[in-house]
Amino acid sequence: MRTRTAIARTTALAASALLAVTTLTAAGPAAAAAPAGAAHRTPGQVLTIRLHDAIDALPVADETRDGYERTKFRHWTNADKNGCNTRKEVILAEAVDAPDVGPGCAITGGAWFSPYDDLAVVDSGALDVDHMVPLAEAWDSGAFAWSPKEREAYANDLGDPRSLIAVSARSNRSKADKDVADWMPPAAHYACTYLTDWTTVKTRWSLTADPREKTALTRLAATCADEPITVELAR
Repeated sequence: MRTRTAIARTTALAASALLAVTTLTAAGPAAAAAPAGAAHRTPGQVLTIRLHDAIDALPVADETRDGYERTKFRHWTNADKNGCNTRKEVILAEAVDAPDVGPGCAITGGAWFSPYDDLAVVDSGALDVDHMVPLAEAWDSGAFAWSPKEREAYANDLGDPRSLIAVSARSNRSKADKDVADWMPPAAHYACTYLTDWTTVKTRWSLTADPREKTALTRLAATCADEPITVELAR
């Protein structure tokens, strides 16, 4: 079971940023300039790159929705057979007050914070677990060519806490399958975190950006701190 709380998640991201700074300092400018879309990408490779460079390095390609069906991404599996599926693993990990967990991973009590809309949530049933880059957007951006196993791995990605996030159902359904050109979180102070996480997931999974999306990412992130991000490549 993934047991990190929301506080631990924040700590992990801060540690990643510290690691990135250390890596850049130790390796010098060449490491900072390493392109996110570099050739010879290897699953498991750890890449450190500054936010603006990571956005610049996203390959640009027109999107295609042809053939998309949500069922082509088998999601909310229980890979570790512990009784809690991916959705509930994320909900448990991001609780700010830990809930009780009963048989069948039944969740009672607990409290959460939805960063998209600055909303406190005290009922796990009022939460959605959002794919930072929605399944349809992933399909449009390259997942149409993946194997079913790759799409399943993407839909249940617990390997990076930026891939999946527990948020209010209202905010998630407002977002739907929109990219950053068409939707940003209502909580304006969360914008830079959202843009960073979006870019990180696209980099991790070697996904493309369409021209409108790339323009929006560049424009919206222009005022964000150009901090290094560290990501383990999934493909």
